[in-house]
Amino acid sequence: MRWRAPVICLALAAITFAVFGQTLRHDFVYYDDNEYVYENPMVARGLTRQGIVWAFTSVHAYNWHPLTWLSHMLDCQFYGLHSGGHHLTNVLLHTATVIALFLVLRQMTGALWRSAFVAAVFAIHPLRAESVAWVAERKDVLSGLFFMLTIAAYVRYVGHPWSLARYALVVFLFAMGLMSKPMLVTLPVVLLLLDFWPLRRTESVGKLVMEKLPLLLLSAAGGAATLLAQHGTIQSTVTFSLPLRLANALVACMIYLRQMVWPAGLAAFYPYRHGGFPKWEVALAGALLAGFSGIAWRERRKQPWLLAGWLWYLVMLLPVLGIVQVGSQSHADRYTYFPQIGIYFGATWLIAEWGAKWRVGHAVLGAVMTVVIAGLMFCAWKQTAYWKNGEILWNHTLACTTGNNTAEVNLGNTLGQVGRTEEAIGHYQKALQIDPNDAGAHNNLGIALFKQGMVDEAIAHFRNALQLHPDYAEAHFNLGNVFLHTGKPDEAIACFQDALHIRPDYAEAHYNLGIVLSRKGNLDQAIDHYQRALQINPAFVDARNNLGTALFKEGQVDQAITQFQQSLRIEPDDAAAHLNLGNILLQQGRVDEAIGHYQNALQTKPSLATAHYNMGNALRQKGKIGEAIAQYQNALQIDPNDPQVLNILAWLLATCSDVSLRNGSKAVELARQANALSGGSNPIFLRTMAAALAETGQFGGARESEQKAIELARAAGRQDLAAQFSSELKRYEAGLPIPQ
Repeated sequence: MRWRAPVICLALAAITFAVFGQTLRHDFVYYDDNEYVYENPMVARGLTRQGIVWAFTSVHAYNWHPLTWLSHMLDCQFYGLHSGGHHLTNVLLHTATVIALFLVLRQMTGALWRSAFVAAVFAIHPLRAESVAWVAERKDVLSGLFFMLTIAAYVRYVGHPWSLARYALVVFLFAMGLMSKPMLVTLPVVLLLLDFWPLRRTESVGKLVMEKLPLLLLSAAGGAATLLAQHGTIQSTVTFSLPLRLANALVACMIYLRQMVWPAGLAAFYPYRHGGFPKWEVALAGALLAGFSGIAWRERRKQPWLLAGWLWYLVMLLPVLGIVQVGSQSHADRYTYFPQIGIYFGATWLIAEWGAKWRVGHAVLGAVMTVVIAGLMFCAWKQTAYWKNGEILWNHTLACTTGNNTAEVNLGNTLGQVGRTEEAIGHYQKALQIDPNDAGAHNNLGIALFKQGMVDEAIAHFRNALQLHPDYAEAHFNLGNVFLHTGKPDEAIACFQDALHIRPDYAEAHYNLGIVLSRKGNLDQAIDHYQRALQINPAFVDARNNLGTALFKEGQVDQAITQFQQSLRIEPDDAAAHLNLGNILLQQGRVDEAIGHYQNALQTKPSLATAHYNMGNALRQKGKIGEAIAQYQNALQIDPNDPQVLNILAWLLATCSDVSLRNGSKAVELARQANALSGGSNPIFLRTMAAALAETGQFGGARESEQKAIELARAAGRQDLAAQFSSELKRYEAGLPIPQ
């Protein structure tokens, strides 16, 4: 009946959303999600021309997968950084892949319910949770859709007379899949397996292989690009010996089969076993693989789906079995996304044939299928729930594994992100107890210790990280930060330069190097590094603000204003940009505009004392003394020991022409505080002290303070001030205060 296929498609979508729809309420996890999305400036700005160029021309996070980057950019374009929208895209892509699998398998085999069952198991198996519930694993679900579309195009190509257009579509879709995730490099071999079954093509093997030559060339190019992109994370044979890798590959093949049948204890990261594998376990895994392979080969004519499915599984696993070890995981749930499809259809066809042979009724088979799907849905829903946030995920991972330093580090990262620094330190220390040579743990522990004010300990861990991994750009950068904040500019410059030598596109290192150079007075060099940071990340607001400040100091006022205005276009509520722009406008006499920017700055950050102070200065220029006094008072509530604010408020309270605003005793108190903070050596502050004392009738003290101010002004060569102070001294000698 025609209605069956559409209803099955709807049912597949329903069970997929029933399991994974919960992710729409999940957070990002601080495990690649930050590098891929919310801390990636190229992605977070949405789909831009510069972002598109970057996606195709750059390697980031040891990957080159431009279509995956574009999909994340589109999410940011539509959803911003709301995690639910990003999760929704993953669920939709997975759902589309599930439906495509059903339709393609049905088209190839003509078997409706078997194809539906295979697609259902693929849709909601607990091993899918990592691929669907992890935003950063978008590459699985996106490449999965192109994988299925490529097979669909291939089936169409095979089922019709030869057509260049139809073949070109196969090549195009395959290329799109490779640009989503390079694990699809084995797809040409999968197509050869489909030629064997279920397509049953009769051409010679040589002809079928030659037909796949363009696809094989694409696979070779994709593999080469992947090796180049991931060279920085490919492990040496010193870290993981070849015998250990081979043993792990054999055992992993069996672990995935066990997890398929009994999906318990699934985790986000599985470390290599310390001490390797027992010989008996490796031998057993090898024997089982050889046995399964022998059975599949023996039954290749009677039950060809067994060989096709089994080889599908092994061939698609080959790139991720760790022979070329990328990272430090022994295996991963996400690696089963494509390979286990072969096991699903092989086992489904086998059981269905057994059922027919033993005359098991359709009702019984249907009941068994329903129970299996319901059980998998429950387990998958529970497994997906562990991905709600990083803390739940990594605590679960630690509960499921032992000796997992990576999980300890990531739990520490997660806790550190929410300010639970002491707890984070504990987990980093546990990670280093497991593996003292974990450079990342040393680096992250150094960051946490520095936040706690433990500078020497932080430096030691950064140096340990660099001893283990000399090309660790982030460790050079973090060590530079310590030197920057502890007043060692030359050491900081060296560290930032080392980081940039390793990673020339390290925007934060350019920015911090600009800060140090600016403090040393090298404004031209500082401007150059701020500009480089902005070339890498045009949305880097802090770099743009610092560039504007440096340009202003260099006398390039219009260019400085442009930078602050661009900052505000990117981040309209950026208090620093409003403050800096207000300061320039105030100096240009554009007082009303300056006041507007100060008000905007204070709406965003009411505790910005400098904005209150400068707002007071602007209001004074407008003659609004009462409002100015209020702003200075606000500034003092935030920073009670700012001598400039203390002095100017004391002067207004002592000399204001509006008698109702005068407060001589308060002026004396503030003036004494300002004078004490300056060490009694500032003639301006002494002049204010004199005015305050005169306002309270203490003319002897006023004369003494003013006389000292005159002496300091003359010693400093400020004859203009000395002359002004001398005229004020005459008023005090006459027993008169200073009116404004």
